[in-house]
Amino acid sequence: MKRVILSVTNDLYTDPRVDKVSLFLTRKGFDVTLVGRCYGDSPALEERPYHTKRMRLLFRRGWIFYAEYQLRLLLYLLFKQCDILVANDLDTLLPNYLVSKWKKKELVYDSHEYFCGELSVVSKPISLKVWSRIERHCFPKLKRVITVSQSIVDQYEKEYGIRPFLVRNIPSSKTFPLTATRQSIGMPEDKTVLILQGNSIVKERGGEEVVEAMKFLPEYHLFIVGDGSLVPQLKERTKELKLENRITFIPRQTPEKLFNYTVLADIGLCLDKNVSPNASFSLPNKIFEYIKAETPLVVSDLPERVHIVKQYCLGEVAEAVEPVAIAEAVKRLSKPEVWSKCRENCKTAAQAFTWENEEKVLETIYTPLM
Repeated sequence: MKRVILSVTNDLYTDPRVDKVSLFLTRKGFDVTLVGRCYGDSPALEERPYHTKRMRLLFRRGWIFYAEYQLRLLLYLLFKQCDILVANDLDTLLPNYLVSKWKKKELVYDSHEYFCGELSVVSKPISLKVWSRIERHCFPKLKRVITVSQSIVDQYEKEYGIRPFLVRNIPSSKTFPLTATRQSIGMPEDKTVLILQGNSIVKERGGEEVVEAMKFLPEYHLFIVGDGSLVPQLKERTKELKLENRITFIPRQTPEKLFNYTVLADIGLCLDKNVSPNASFSLPNKIFEYIKAETPLVVSDLPERVHIVKQYCLGEVAEAVEPVAIAEAVKRLSKPEVWSKCRENCKTAAQAFTWENEEKVLETIYTPLM
């Protein structure tokens, strides 16, 4: 049985993509270990059919965290038996690349975003210089590259002449059981419920504007489900606007529990701003989670998500990520005939957008390595 080690920089608790890939590899007969980190407040992981390893680090963010994690991961991979290494994103690539060369092991690079076009990188010249050098050193030598949107595929081919495989971050067709009701999770029965969910609720992803938009949506209730550095600010602004009775904050949930919130909501929101190349290229998994839950959506005017929403008629596009435009898009979608049509279209789109279809691409990548 061949051994595969996948590495990420998160705490594994809410990363459905690496979980789905790990489950796929396990079903194919590989001995899988998923490596990440552990925060002081990280919830315990439920039992999984593959191995997990979470490293406790001294530092949580900034360049010193990345330096520590790169070293710890390098040492772990050096002394761990394996046949295939899978680096998820550029912040795990260098240790995997070095070990794959030193130990002559197969390497797969799964890029979940256009890392060097990410806002936190492009806004910091030194950070951009370091990560760009790592990418330019490693990328041209890679044989198996995967990424998550067509725009990123095209960008990497333009830069390096290598066309990555496209494997989008789409939920499985298997549906989680609906174990909650609106009453049991505190959703009002007499209001249209909006949901903004995410593992990383941070600036420039529309959170601030959505809270402000609630001033213009008195018949609506907003659920913000997830964690991130922006959440305290959003809670404070909610109090300032005296909207505590119409905005509810829920901490990050397991995929099963999150599905219940998403199904029971009326409209899903995905409102990232066009603040960086990565934002423009992005195709968040929450888009597909809304579709699977048959929850019509309002999205920002970015090409990947607009293409899907318009192709299948799944919701509305906000003309701008600002409060009035968001409120107007929500109201357009809330018209009964529009909402009903979009919900029916979500059912159709959900049959096309399944992880099982994406796995067919993984088959072509990993079968030769068995």
